[in-house]
This record gives sequence, structure tokens and C-alpha cells, in this order.
Amino acid sequence: MKAKFLASAGIVAATAVALTGCSGGGGGEGGEAAAASCTNTVVNTEAPQVTVWAWYPAFDQVVDQFNNANDDVQICWTNAGQGNDEYTRFSTSIESGSGAPDVIQLESEVLSSFTIRNALVDLTEYGANDVKGDYAEGAWEDASSGDAVYAIPVDGGPMGMLYRQDIFDAAGIEVPTTWEEFEAAARTLKESGSDAVIADFPTNGRAFNQALFAQAGSTPFEYDSANPQEIGINVNDDGAKQVLEYWNGLVEDGLVATDDAFTADYNTKLVDGSYAVYLAAAWGPGYLQGLSDADPEAVWRAAPLPQWDAADPVQVNWGGSTFAVTEQASDKDLAARVAMNIFGNEEGMNLGVDEGALFPSYAPVLDSTEFADKEYEFFGGQQINKEVFLDAAAGYEGATFSPFQNYAYDQLTEQIYAMVQGEKDGGQALDDLQASLEQYATEQGFTLK
Repeated sequence: MKAKFLASAGIVAATAVALTGCSGGGGGEGGEAAAASCTNTVVNTEAPQVTVWAWYPAFDQVVDQFNNANDDVQICWTNAGQGNDEYTRFSTSIESGSGAPDVIQLESEVLSSFTIRNALVDLTEYGANDVKGDYAEGAWEDASSGDAVYAIPVDGGPMGMLYRQDIFDAAGIEVPTTWEEFEAAARTLKESGSDAVIADFPTNGRAFNQALFAQAGSTPFEYDSANPQEIGINVNDDGAKQVLEYWNGLVEDGLVATDDAFTADYNTKLVDGSYAVYLAAAWGPGYLQGLSDADPEAVWRAAPLPQWDAADPVQVNWGGSTFAVTEQASDKDLAARVAMNIFGNEEGMNLGVDEGALFPSYAPVLDSTEFADKEYEFFGGQQINKEVFLDAAAGYEGATFSPFQNYAYDQLTEQIYAMVQGEKDGGQALDDLQASLEQYATEQGFTLK
């Protein structure tokens, strides 16, 4: 069974990845030898050290702040790669039984892929529930499974709409508040003779596409780590079909692009006027501003994500990451303390916000007047948190991910690609996805609910 569950994680690379940087299990003895393996400078080399893998922007400043503030424990940090690159290295360490860090950055959507392999510590016995009230409800839900808490939330991705006000104005388009208005705006833009399309619908959107499904009420998975061999799969529910048929209609009418997301070409089109709208998470503004080819004449603004029913808005989330404690941590209590306190203070979290463009899950910063009133020069001084993302974050209630989420996303990508190629409609694509995931889950030893 373990071998099957290992494969089901969907994150093990085809080739082995050599481990470098900080060795895992460093939560015990301090000293100069351990400090020499850290990316950061350890302030007190006599204190016990906790090894951390993370790729957060400007994380070096956050680590320095923590180490300067804590004489009795020090962080030894390394960037072990971003996303799947890090997950592959972690998977290698799980198989070998050594080499994992004490604390690891993981996106919320992959937590179940590692809890099923008994690789993460349930933090409830280390006081996690004592700080539950310090975090956004939806973010905490994403880091939990049943009564267990497997990670401490750091940042989230409540969704909104970033749009080119100059392109809208030239075409005479009002900012859409519903998906019906969004489609009408797309048609108006096309009829205006603009070189832009309203937006991109990437076949490889993965969590982006899943968030759009969730807004229409889709709940694709039922899963509880307390019963790890059981899973409910319902990826072809009515909400998902409604959304996919909607976007397929826009594709067929030439109203949206279908470019793969996060390629060099996609990044160029985000900022050169090819797309009038960037449907984005709260980390999107930082991503957008970081693109080097941004048009200085462009006029960007932010607005809430369009809704299916404006009178009954549904808020959704795209992305978000956490700190988890690995089972290889030699001092799990100390590692849990670090996981809860790196960003679990206003100074550290504000560094993440101001220097790394993170959208905080930590309530004392998230709910602060300073964060709400923050003005963004890129958006003409607009207070995008207050006007868009804070309401989106407050309305997000959390989601349930599968223990083979990456595999499910890969299969979703294949089905959406087939749809936009005209090989099948949206309903058939999701029915085929349902069948493939049911077959895969059964082959991996799961019982279907």
C-alpha cells in the first residue's frame, strides 16, 4: 500500500535529485559547522538550530529578523527550489529516511500529498490550536484536515480582477461585475477592433481553473487524513460543468486566448496589452509589477472578481503557502515553535508584505488599518486591499484537496486542452476526468466514497 500511495503523490521526478544545502534534522545541536551550511548568517552559533526550506521572496530579511529576535533558537535556511523542485527533493528525503529539513514551505494544495506518506507532524499537540485565532479562517481550513493541523498558514491568494483601464476606456467598456457582463465586455472589445482580447484562459491553469469551478459551487474532493484510504471524487459536478462550458463558449467565439500560463510569451502578453484583464490572486499585483517588459503607459486598476450572482457573491482562492514540520525534525517542539513564529509576528509578516508582496494570512497584519489603507503606485494609488482583496479573503471558507492533487491537475490540463482543441465539449471533458481519477484512485489502493 505504501508504494502505491508514494506514486499517488504525483510529485516524484523521473530522475533522482541530489540534496544540497542544509542537511535535515538540524533542530538539536548548534555550532559553527551547522551554521556554515546555512544560506543565512546564524547570529548565535551556540543556540540550537532549526533547518528551514523556503522560497518566499525576501525571506532572507525575515530570517534575519527572527534570528536577531531569538537568542535561544536560530533558523538555518536554504532555498531548496520552488514548488515542485522542492517537493521532489522532499520526496527523495522521505524515501531515504533522511535529508529533510525540520520546517518546510508547502503550498496548501499539496499538504495531503505528504500527510498520506506520514511525512508531516500534526501540530495540534504542539499548540497549533492556541494560535488558530491569529489566522484567516479559510487559510487555516486549508492547512487542516479533520481535527489535525498539518501546517501554519503564511500567505493566501484571494482572487480579484486586474484590468487595463486604458483599454477599457478606449473600447467604452464598464468594469464587469458578473460573468454575464464579462462576456458582454469581451464581445464589445472584439467589436471595437482592439488588438486585445478580454483575458487568457490557460489550459494549464490548474489551481486557477479549480478556483473558478469552486466559485460556481464545485467541491471536487472529499478527503480526511484520519481516513487516508478513502476519498470522494466529484470533479464533474454541475458547478464545474457550468464554468467550463462558459469558458469554452468564449474560446469558440475567439473572445479569449488559450495561452499556457507562466511562460515567457504569457508574461509578455500580460503586460503588452494582449490581454485587457488578468484574473489574479492577491499575489498577482506583485507578480505583475515584477515583469520587466511592463508598458509604462498602461493604466492598471483592480476590481472584485466577477460573480455568477452579484447578489450572492462567492469568494475563492488561488494558491497560498504554509510552514509544516517534517517527521524527520529531531526536535519537533522547537521546529513547531519556529513554524508558528517566523511570520507569526507583525514585524516578520510586514517584511513579507512590504518586501515580498505576500498577502498575509496572519490576522494582526491582515486586519490592520495600515494594510487596508496601503496605496499601490502601480495601480494609481488605489487601495487594492481595501477595495478588492480583503473582502475576498474574508469570504473564502477553505477547500479540500486530494492526496494526489498534482496528478489530478495534470489530468485536468489534458482534458481542458482537448476541449479547446475542439475534441470534446466541457461536459465530456469533465466526465472523462472523473473516470480517469476514479480509475487512478482505485489503482492506488483508495476506496471511493
